[in-house]
Amino acid sequence: MNSIFNDPGFWHRLQFGFTIVYHYLFPQLTMGLALFIVYWKWRALRTGDEKYNQAVRFWAKIFGLNFAVGVVTGIPMEFQFGTNWADFSKYAGGVIGQTLAMEGMFAFFLESAFVGALIWGEKRLGPRGHFAAAIAVALGSWLSGYFILVTNSFMQHPVGYRIETNGSLGIASMSAYLLNPWAVVQFAHNQLAAVVTGSFVVAAIGAFYALRGLHRVQARLYLRAGTFVGLIASLLVAFPTGDQQAKIVGNHQPITLAAMEGKFEGESMAGVALIGQPNVATQRLDNPIEVPGALSFLAYGHFGSFVHGLNDFPKDQWPDNLELLYYSFHIMITLGTLFIVLMGFATLENWRGRLESSRLLLWVLMLAFPYPYIANTLGWMTAELGRQPWLIYGLFHTRDGYSKVVSNGDAIFTLIGFTGLYFVIGLLFLGLTGREIGKGPKEPAVATIISEPEREAVLV
Repeated sequence: MNSIFNDPGFWHRLQFGFTIVYHYLFPQLTMGLALFIVYWKWRALRTGDEKYNQAVRFWAKIFGLNFAVGVVTGIPMEFQFGTNWADFSKYAGGVIGQTLAMEGMFAFFLESAFVGALIWGEKRLGPRGHFAAAIAVALGSWLSGYFILVTNSFMQHPVGYRIETNGSLGIASMSAYLLNPWAVVQFAHNQLAAVVTGSFVVAAIGAFYALRGLHRVQARLYLRAGTFVGLIASLLVAFPTGDQQAKIVGNHQPITLAAMEGKFEGESMAGVALIGQPNVATQRLDNPIEVPGALSFLAYGHFGSFVHGLNDFPKDQWPDNLELLYYSFHIMITLGTLFIVLMGFATLENWRGRLESSRLLLWVLMLAFPYPYIANTLGWMTAELGRQPWLIYGLFHTRDGYSKVVSNGDAIFTLIGFTGLYFVIGLLFLGLTGREIGKGPKEPAVATIISEPEREAVLV
């Protein structure tokens, strides 16, 4: 019986998809928190206000826990290139291996070398040295993100390569490869989305402390910084970075653009569907409510621009899960819009001096922190599902990339193993993080001056 469950490629994709989605829960927070830590340390140097150092010490511990679990969950993916995707590695390893090596040798070592100094080295390094450590950690985390995104962008829009005599790929121009226009746009969009995650987490912890009446100074600092930065980052995720991402997809992957919007027939003045359900069997969007011309403008800069439909391309080039791709994209867009509304309202209430007294809004901020994680995951699902059926767009099919010697049973067995292991790691992470949040920021020691008569009275 033919079934998707009998397809080895399905299980290899599911295993890699599970491990990378789980792994990315942690780097997105470290990349987002890095900017807050650098800013607060800079403010501590400029003002001498100890509350900023308190914030750095507290969030450096949360950063360290996320970094550690991110390392542990990231290691299996490196091995999966050889165990599960050996044919892909053989074909494209001469290109993607370059940036994966750079990420490990330069960015990861830079970040890992200084993260310990950031958490435990404040007294030994001094204020300026501690600030330098914070910058090094932030630089390492963002540089790591760039190298990984260059690798992914090559798979989305291959540039700077050549075909070797044995049929594999090699580097023709390192500068073209590293400065791939797709990578530049994707990096800006992805990093700002990580800042959104960091902002929501910072605001959520501030709301938690405010609701409990604990660490009032720190709670106020987290709420103000988290909501304001969250508003700015959410706006920038939508425009200009999201706008540029849509245009680059429209120019280089028109099939993906059509699938993201459930467009089966090409048209001018193409609209963005606010509501609708893609019906692949009848090749139409059911119950659509659209904004006319919006897709044409987003993709090509003019409301009257022609947007190709899926039927303009052979069916074997269509993404292989149109429904999941469509809903991933639209839920991501919906969440992004809600982020702007929530953080905009919270920032307005902060300016009015009402944020800390609005218990309903504090509850919303506290409970909203998982949603940027969901939005980031859906964004990556949109990018990766949209690239199908290609591993390297236009060059190498996904069906040709997995390891043929690894059976369905092997892939399923290891997937079950990863699921159990990551469940245990997740519980451990939540327990350790919960303990740090429960302890809260360490309050500064308060020196008490005792007069001579008081001292004598105490001694007596």
